[in-house]
Amino acid sequence: MSSIAIRGGHILDPSQGLDIVADLLIVEGRIAAVGPDAGADVREVIDASGLLVLPGLVDIHCHLREPGLEHKETIETGALAAVRGGFTTVCCMPNTEPPLDSAPTIRWLQGRVSQVGLVRVLPIACVTRGRRGKELADLIELAEAGAVAFSDDGEPVAEPQLLRLALQYASVLGLPIVEHCEDKSLSAGGVMHEGWVATRLGLKGIPPAAEEAAVARAIALCAETGGRLHLAHISTAGSVGWLRLAKAQGIPISAEVTPHHLCLTHEIIMGEGGVPGGLLYDTNAKVNPPLRPRADADACVAALAEGAIDCIATDHAPHSVEEKLCEFDLAAFGISSLETALALCLSLVHQGRVSLGRLIEAMTIGPVRALGLHRHVPGLGTLAVGAPGDVTIVDPEREWRVEPDCFASKGKNTPLAGRTLRGKVVCTIYGGKVVWKE
Repeated sequence: MSSIAIRGGHILDPSQGLDIVADLLIVEGRIAAVGPDAGADVREVIDASGLLVLPGLVDIHCHLREPGLEHKETIETGALAAVRGGFTTVCCMPNTEPPLDSAPTIRWLQGRVSQVGLVRVLPIACVTRGRRGKELADLIELAEAGAVAFSDDGEPVAEPQLLRLALQYASVLGLPIVEHCEDKSLSAGGVMHEGWVATRLGLKGIPPAAEEAAVARAIALCAETGGRLHLAHISTAGSVGWLRLAKAQGIPISAEVTPHHLCLTHEIIMGEGGVPGGLLYDTNAKVNPPLRPRADADACVAALAEGAIDCIATDHAPHSVEEKLCEFDLAAFGISSLETALALCLSLVHQGRVSLGRLIEAMTIGPVRALGLHRHVPGLGTLAVGAPGDVTIVDPEREWRVEPDCFASKGKNTPLAGRTLRGKVVCTIYGGKVVWKE
């Protein structure tokens, strides 16, 4: 019988209100005991003295690029990046080639994930065929094949009647629609936030209204249909306002925010923002939705701290060097973020802006609740007895320098290169097996 004992760690499980220094025992891939002297006679022991012992982190928004875009990332390299970042469960987005819009494609993905075996990968399937926004994909068939949610991520469902119909199906299936909220008539041609930085750099901006108008529309359709709506990567104070209003009215809605929208601002594209040797026109900071001003980031931090924003999601978007090493207007949108997400977010804890418990909640049980993943994997995001043996061990005080060339991900595209972060994942356990250890 395979067993691992984790000794003397600071065990933190927000889902159970657990905040103790104790031992943890994993037997046959599941949590078997938590408490003093758990697994005292086990041979495989990990000394976690002075370290945080957390439920395996859960990311409900990442891009693994396979099939079809393996020059950016593969399931294997993305999984390696995930475990180095402390993630044991990730939800992959459907904007692959071909997109995840059919049951055979979903099943192919599941087979490929089983071959890799490093992390749990839960597929998010397309809302529309080919992500073209013309007709609904077969949502029932996709759900039966294992899809945990539906999204045309990277593209909004632009036709209101189609989004309304999708939400009606979602209501019947009990699965959420994950909407990329963007009014493309307002954002067309934009490459960064519309503001003084864009004006100074001579770049076309994307106004906050491009996101906020789409958020308001999606909320209205959610309220009418009763379907579950999840807002992807919200980034503005206005979006936060709509979210608060919707939740106050009892509308079935949840939302995520990314580490970069919490901790970075549009000034970084000018080579500012605290990164050593910052670059002017830094294409690695080009992301959609764009990095916003400090007031928007602060509004997102406050909403996360109080629970109005349900969870943190990485929106890990790896690209090849060639897709970023070019003119800003031509560069791809996206940041490679699985390996820096926890450490970057811990800066909010170190600054006293978000409690440690709330941050861990937002990266474990929060995303599970947002998408209802407990229906698919009971006990996910917790350290409860009987839950999956997914554990992340973190040294919260360890400082390290971000060196993209050392990333496991194929995507080296991060604006954090050269920055020193505080907080390091030192061991990741998935299903009772150590999959990453320094």
